[in-house]
Amino acid sequence: MCGIVGYIGPKNPVEVIMNGLHRLEYRGYDSAGVAVVNEKGLECVKSVGKLKVLDEKLAQTPLRGHLGIGHTRWATHGVPSEVNSHPHFNGDKTIAVVHNGIIENYFELREALRAKGVEFRSQTDTEVIAHLIGKYYEGDLFKAVQRALRDCHGAYAIGVICARHPDLLVAARHGSPLIVGIGDGEGFIGSDVPAIMKYTRKVMYIDNGQVCAITREGVRVEDIHGNPVDVPVSTVEWDDAAAEKEGYPHFMLKEIHQQAAVLRNTLAGRVEEGSDSVRLTDMNISLDELKACQKIFIVACGTAWHAGMVGKYLIEKFAKVPVELDLASEFRYRDPIIPPHSIMIAVSQSGETADTLEAIRIAKSRGAKVASIVNAVGSSVARESDGVVYQQAGPEIGVASTKAYTSQCMALALFTIWLGETRGVIDKAQAREMIAHLREIPDKVEYVLKNHDKVKELANQPAYRDAQSCFFLGRNYNYPSALEGALKLKEISYIHAEGYAAGEMKHGPIALVDEKFPVYCVAVKGDTYEKMVSNIQEIAARKGLVVSVATEGDESIRAHSKEVIYVPECYEPFSPIVVAVPLQLLAYYIAANLGRDVDQPRNLAKSVTVE
Repeated sequence: MCGIVGYIGPKNPVEVIMNGLHRLEYRGYDSAGVAVVNEKGLECVKSVGKLKVLDEKLAQTPLRGHLGIGHTRWATHGVPSEVNSHPHFNGDKTIAVVHNGIIENYFELREALRAKGVEFRSQTDTEVIAHLIGKYYEGDLFKAVQRALRDCHGAYAIGVICARHPDLLVAARHGSPLIVGIGDGEGFIGSDVPAIMKYTRKVMYIDNGQVCAITREGVRVEDIHGNPVDVPVSTVEWDDAAAEKEGYPHFMLKEIHQQAAVLRNTLAGRVEEGSDSVRLTDMNISLDELKACQKIFIVACGTAWHAGMVGKYLIEKFAKVPVELDLASEFRYRDPIIPPHSIMIAVSQSGETADTLEAIRIAKSRGAKVASIVNAVGSSVARESDGVVYQQAGPEIGVASTKAYTSQCMALALFTIWLGETRGVIDKAQAREMIAHLREIPDKVEYVLKNHDKVKELANQPAYRDAQSCFFLGRNYNYPSALEGALKLKEISYIHAEGYAAGEMKHGPIALVDEKFPVYCVAVKGDTYEKMVSNIQEIAARKGLVVSVATEGDESIRAHSKEVIYVPECYEPFSPIVVAVPLQLLAYYIAANLGRDVDQPRNLAKSVTVE
């Protein structure tokens, strides 16, 4: 969850590191710190709170050097404080460490070190790493890091510098994401690509158990036991502007408005006008395995799980394969029964979600093939999957996922058509029709984005802006839309919101409805439209504040609704992609009107890389 950055080279390391940390602040913003190596040895500045506080301290206490590491924290062990913020040091403060992850056996290691006279300054698990490196240091920093990590159990991505080695940056990874950037006479480390996009697009995706020695001349990689490892250099296709706000007040609003273009990107190269088939070139699962598939497991967390639910409905309806949808955090602990000829679909924007990765490993150990829906190219989920559909959404910086969600739904729709054709249950005519509907979706999203005045108006009305609690309701394909709409609102506005299948209201939740209770109802035209209208009437009869999301031209729904938000008519199975947009905008404008920190909501981080 934390963000780490490191630099060695001719530039001012503080400038490079702070630029990278600002790009990674979505990963955590409880506290932050920077350390550099210079002629004085190790110098460090830390702060509590968001990075702007550290910016201010560094302006007052400038640091200089040609080698440094930095960190922005999402607290796991120890409260947010300067003493618990990173970097952490060994006993004589000659070695500094930044860390993303959790050292699971840190207590045992801490007690063993204390028994030998080591004094700890913080309550963090990370400080154990620094003291272990100090314990094993005998003049070779790289070997000391390797030896220390052999004692550590758990997840880590670390950056290490030492006052005695002004020309060496050491980094290692196990379980938490880490990339190494390669420049001309300089090197970089980061938790994610945006951290270094300003300086280089040449990256190495470091894998579990690998340790890197980074100098101005290049990078050497070994495993923790000293065996050489060859890591290829990849080129990042995103440009640096993709990680900037480009005039929008928040990344979230920018990313909402990118969705029409993003969805076209997700389709690009996979379907064309008039297509009767889908091309998924990275889906390396054999025809025989696909035809033999008896069950699909979809695993994900958070917003990606809602996309997975859309995928479940689509796959069962059109590809005719039973689908079990699981929260990855539950799947990994319930000893799941995985029958022969199963396929797992893992859905993850970052491709580094710890629970999702562990679910993949369990499934593979029991004989399942794994296909993944991933945005981050070269991520752990992508590398550990047999096949992958890249979302092609570009970097998503806002903590609340928007364009990642709709592109996940689009990718799952493509997968459904591809799987159905492969298994012979979707013929060319049906595929052509479904692809034609799918290709219309970006234009419909664009229309919503250009015509959302009603959403902005509602978001500023006290009845909705100042509500303490609300419901989101949907049925069939748009039950996931209700769940996702509620999640968006609660995570950035801090208004209590719950998503329900509309037919479940009468089984308890309707007791909460009164004249001050907003209920957002997805009632687009489709197979369950009449049932949805009946549910809306039940809410209206209790004087609930019904806001209906309805198909353009549906005037009859006004009779049962306080307000109506219209979206273009579209093919119902793909309507969740369009419906998501006004719900995202509603959450955004309510949160902005309330003065919330939209891009960095409290207690949250973008990528959950620890349990």
